[in-house]
Amino acid sequence: MAMKSTLEEIEKRFDQDVARFSNLDTGQATIVDAALQMDLITDSIRQLYPNLQHILDIGCGAGNYDVKLLQGFQNVAHVDLVDLSQPMLDKAVERIQPLTQGKVQAHKGDFSSIDLPENQYDVIIATAVLHHLRSDADWQQAIQKLYKLLKPGGSIWVCDMIEQAHSGLQNILFKQRYGKYLSGLKDDSYRDHVFAYIEKEDSPRSLNFQMKCLEEAGFSTVDLLHKNLCFASYCGFKPE
Repeated sequence: MAMKSTLEEIEKRFDQDVARFSNLDTGQATIVDAALQMDLITDSIRQLYPNLQHILDIGCGAGNYDVKLLQGFQNVAHVDLVDLSQPMLDKAVERIQPLTQGKVQAHKGDFSSIDLPENQYDVIIATAVLHHLRSDADWQQAIQKLYKLLKPGGSIWVCDMIEQAHSGLQNILFKQRYGKYLSGLKDDSYRDHVFAYIEKEDSPRSLNFQMKCLEEAGFSTVDLLHKNLCFASYCGFKPE
């Protein structure tokens, strides 16, 4: 594996990008079908948990998913936010607290090392964050920890980059088709810029691997919500 960015380097990059990630429409433009995936996750949570009490958002960024989930409703949900970037956390709290009567708390750091209460959360949201995990063991340990944090009947909701298990398909869907998508957002130099920081920062795994990690951790039902090119959203439910 090529030398990857440290957590400190990732933190520094996101510290400088708060404004872009505070926009519901354009904040995640590099994710294919970003708006659809956000709608699928937030609408499903609202309907499945009408009495939502505790939310955990890891790698929350500027809080877009929580804003989308909570806006337009009378909410009393408590929200715990975890992110490497303090400016992102500050912006997320500023945007989310007016949307709920519950308490919004920010936790700066790597979620895998932050002490959070077990059996506490109705839902955990993890969007564009797990791809920063490095080894298979890191993935497995992280998912096991998240499973323990959920209440019985709670669920995790993931939207993230995936890698194709077949190298030929990876070339077609990632290099060719995702590359064309990125060029269409701006130009070829933007595509190359995004590819460069993916190579430097990210360590995605196949969708099968990611969903298998949930099953091995104990999630009784694991479901695919959406997949397009090298991005997918899925969820897992902890037994009652």
